[in-house]
Amino acid sequence: MLDTIFSHRSIRKYKNDPVPGGILDKILEAGSRASTTGNMQVYSMVVTKDKEIRKQLWEAHFKQDMVLQAPVHITFCADFNRFNKWCRLRKADPGYDNYLSFFTAAIDALLASQNVALAAEANGLGICYLGTATYMADRIIEILDLPGGVVPVAALVLGYPDEEPGLTDRLPMKAVVHEDTYQDYLDKDIDRIYAEREGSELTRELLEINQKETLAQVFTDNRYTRKDNIHFSKQFLEVIRRQGFMNQ
Repeated sequence: MLDTIFSHRSIRKYKNDPVPGGILDKILEAGSRASTTGNMQVYSMVVTKDKEIRKQLWEAHFKQDMVLQAPVHITFCADFNRFNKWCRLRKADPGYDNYLSFFTAAIDALLASQNVALAAEANGLGICYLGTATYMADRIIEILDLPGGVVPVAALVLGYPDEEPGLTDRLPMKAVVHEDTYQDYLDKDIDRIYAEREGSELTRELLEINQKETLAQVFTDNRYTRKDNIHFSKQFLEVIRRQGFMNQ
């Protein structure tokens, strides 16, 4: 499994070959074995193989072609719908219509999604996460017919790779690991942490393409702008409210 972790690549081109049912079942079972708050498993995995539904999802995910190419699309949802119904049927009054409960369920869903990703790669499949699951949560709810108490928080495609991309760079461990307590970053620490990434050939290409002075500007001005962040944040909070998680 360690080899799988250290060889992870995001795959964006897929073969037409279907994923055998037995392999997919085992991958999904691996997801169900993830850690979960209170053993409640307040998440759901919506596995979509139907081409017409995947076409709708492709449109929702900003028309990223891998959604059409990969034979399997999985949406991971924070889901208190099932648990709430169980509580009521067992004469218990569920108090899970609040933001904390949504966040708890989202954590459960994300833990399950990582298990699925690792199991898929261990079986020779490729995967790619789709960050647009939260951007377009309202539309995905419509496409997948998600009831109240259910919110999509992550999605991935999986299938047999039709490309062999290189490993994506990562920041040095000192960027993300703090010993005992949080050690805030001095300017010199930031310079050292980002030096290799900022000096790479890929960064030079990005600066030229985007006509920017620094890599940070590519993120703030082009990729994830303040305007877009505020727009999608408001939209997602409205989805969470509408799905029944904002009773504070």
